[in-house]
Amino acid sequence: MTFSFISRPKIVLLCIVFFSLILSAKLFVVQVLRGEAYSELADRQYVTPLENIYERGTIFFQSRDKGGKGGQLIAAATQTTGFKLAINPSKISDAESVFQKIRNVVDISRGDFMDKAGKVNDPYEEIANHVSKEKADAVSSLKIPGVSIFKEKWRFYPGGSLASHVLGLVGYKDAELGGRYGLERTYNDELLRTNNNLYVNFFAEVFSDINKTLFNSEAKEGDVITTIEPTVQSFLEKKLAEVREKYQIDSIGGIIMDPADGSIYAMGGKPDFDPNDFSKVKNNAVFSNPFVENVLEFGSVVKPLVMAGALDAKVLTPDTAYDDRGEVVIENHKISNFDKRGRGPGTTMQDVLNQSLNTGMVFVEQKLGKDRLREYLLSFGIKEKTGIDLPNETSGLVSNILNSPREIEYANAAFGQGIALTPIELIRALASLANGGNLVVPHIVEEIKYEDGLSKKMSYPVLRAKITKETSEEITRMLVGVMDNGLKAGLEHFSVAAKTGTAQVADSVNGGYYADRHTHSFMGYFPAYNPKFIVFLYAINPKGVEYSATTWTRPFVDITSFLLNYYEVAPDR
Repeated sequence: MTFSFISRPKIVLLCIVFFSLILSAKLFVVQVLRGEAYSELADRQYVTPLENIYERGTIFFQSRDKGGKGGQLIAAATQTTGFKLAINPSKISDAESVFQKIRNVVDISRGDFMDKAGKVNDPYEEIANHVSKEKADAVSSLKIPGVSIFKEKWRFYPGGSLASHVLGLVGYKDAELGGRYGLERTYNDELLRTNNNLYVNFFAEVFSDINKTLFNSEAKEGDVITTIEPTVQSFLEKKLAEVREKYQIDSIGGIIMDPADGSIYAMGGKPDFDPNDFSKVKNNAVFSNPFVENVLEFGSVVKPLVMAGALDAKVLTPDTAYDDRGEVVIENHKISNFDKRGRGPGTTMQDVLNQSLNTGMVFVEQKLGKDRLREYLLSFGIKEKTGIDLPNETSGLVSNILNSPREIEYANAAFGQGIALTPIELIRALASLANGGNLVVPHIVEEIKYEDGLSKKMSYPVLRAKITKETSEEITRMLVGVMDNGLKAGLEHFSVAAKTGTAQVADSVNGGYYADRHTHSFMGYFPAYNPKFIVFLYAINPKGVEYSATTWTRPFVDITSFLLNYYEVAPDR
């Protein structure tokens, strides 16, 4: 038996090389990747107590590049530097005089200042935060005994209220400062900087936690890169604000998403808030994200899902006709078309979608049957959470079609009544009509870049709805017909699939529905046969307008035209 041995000098040499590589890697992390943080903290340790230093990772938007995605990173939530003023009450002899001197430079409350100046046994009381360098210099020049100026950092949102429901905010819960809503909460572990006390022996830092430095690609601390495109987000929000003002709408929202993979380019709603100044918000409910936390009955935008199920089951075709008498009675309940008029014999399924006929959808439901209706609707994920990377997501309320033996429940569901969904659930379901039957995961975050220089591209699973690719193409042709012939708002050189929805608002207190309150919704995807975008819009309780086609058609066309031009999408017809 023959053995081969490595000589002792070679072993020693390999060990030296190995540890040299470890040292080099750690030095790179300490000096290059985290050098700025170390330098800044080292400077500040003589200025203000370490516990007052606040550090947090950055959330980025992504501007469009020539390829459509992956453009320049733009800070959406970051850190900004300024100054804070503090007093040592024991060194202040004339509080009123000190207050007047500071008040001439910085806007501070007299009552608050006097309360803090009276705490003679407390050597440190903060009297002003987020002070500019100019004002800090002006106070410093006064050379007031007992007044100190310290450098500080705080969370800053350059866009103000832009995408506030997506970003969320940072705030205190008890004594803990962290993300409380939106991405700030979902990715708090990644954004949080827990290792602020970096004033340790340099070589101890170099040789500590070698395993994590070299071998752990899942290091927690990092920056978050989103799919939100700021120009698109801004355009959407401005359009929503215009529509809201025009119709005095209680609340309004919109989502723009890539139906192929679930990347969300924009998600905005009104009312919103400025996370830079959230303490002024009077109703905390505005912090919640309505796209994932609120369920609504959206009405006729659900009809394409039911129609797609019937096409897929081959119980009808777009040309299948029925006799539309304007109303139908199911278990002693009268169901009418929106205008109470009948279209007569020969009314086709295309007519049903074009004119959004409730009686026609009851006909579809009867052809499909209760069990298959339930099966198809559930296959679109309407009962499940989507898995979007935002906190507090809830799921739809569809108990009426799960176990009920009553025919009326299924008839109502066929035209979107009695089914309450979150906006994100609905746009996901509708996206499956656009993309060949795939259920994608709507998402905001594309990548996390860790402080150690590594990065993680986020991946999201894709499931299948029950419909086939052929059914997807068929329902798309029908929805293009809705846009061209029903709404008569088609674009000359682009195919656009669309559907409106008008639904009564449920009365959660007394039951039933409000007679004078409605939700208007609109969905559309384009270019229809190879869609790059799906748009979903809704408005709760618009005033002075009866139907969603009036509320939303023009704004939708404006959004569509903007996106096609901005992303330089080639015409498809």
